[in-house]
Amino acid sequence: MNKVKVAIIGTGNIGTDILMKLKRSDILECGMFAGRSADSKGIQLAKEMGIPTSTDSINAIINNPDCCDIVFDATSANVHKANAPILKDLGKFAIDLTPARVGKMCVPVINLEECLEEDNVNLITCGGQATTPIAYAISKVHPDVKYIEIVATIASKSAGKGTRDNIDEFTQTTRDALTEFTGSDKTKAIIVLNPAEPPITMHNTVYALIDNPDMDAITKAVMEMEQKIKKYVPGYKIVLPPTFESGRVTTTLQVVGLGDYLPKYSGNLDIITCAAIEIAENYARKKLGGVING
Repeated sequence: MNKVKVAIIGTGNIGTDILMKLKRSDILECGMFAGRSADSKGIQLAKEMGIPTSTDSINAIINNPDCCDIVFDATSANVHKANAPILKDLGKFAIDLTPARVGKMCVPVINLEECLEEDNVNLITCGGQATTPIAYAISKVHPDVKYIEIVATIASKSAGKGTRDNIDEFTQTTRDALTEFTGSDKTKAIIVLNPAEPPITMHNTVYALIDNPDMDAITKAVMEMEQKIKKYVPGYKIVLPPTFESGRVTTTLQVVGLGDYLPKYSGNLDIITCAAIEIAENYARKKLGGVING
């Protein structure tokens, strides 16, 4: 099968995890792995794999535009805001793994097909990828939901410099996604970095205030959503099915990483890289005239 070339900008944990996941893809190949630091562990690993590398960041793509059709941007929110117009001018399909929210917010299980028509899609945040589908499923059963809140708890060790530098963007972008995909203007997002040893697995809790909820219908919708997400995030699991108490519906989920590059407790990183690969592979299939996963 012909493969579509991709480039990765950002050679930290997220960029390197994408690089490792690409090894399993039958439709994507890495044409450039670019960052800024020659001492990056990711750069060294890519060189060992025989992948073209650069420490000239986005200039590596500017100077060699034929290296890719798709670009994963795993830098930071501020850097992607500068990169986005450049990638657009170069005619690249940009998948933004930062909370920059330059392009259309994309959760593959909700709006994949329409996102493939865009030139830039934003993966919101790890918490957004994990919780927005559950909030969306609940809101489809109860459009009258009065308030939605999510709490994303991740291991402190899995929160690198990029995550810590973007905490403000994380909470705001996740909240924006909850509002956009559920239609509720009363939403809130909280992130907790837990320093426990051994490191905890990523856990997310979704709270929804609903009058007289149809719990059977909510549970059915949530469990069906879990199965759809597991198709591209195998470690995704509902650990507390929807429960109702004192006017509040509560659901808890966990994400165990695949362990491609990072420890399995880093499910917060794994879910966003899995979503990025899902989008890129479907864009590639469309480009090659194949069938999009539904």
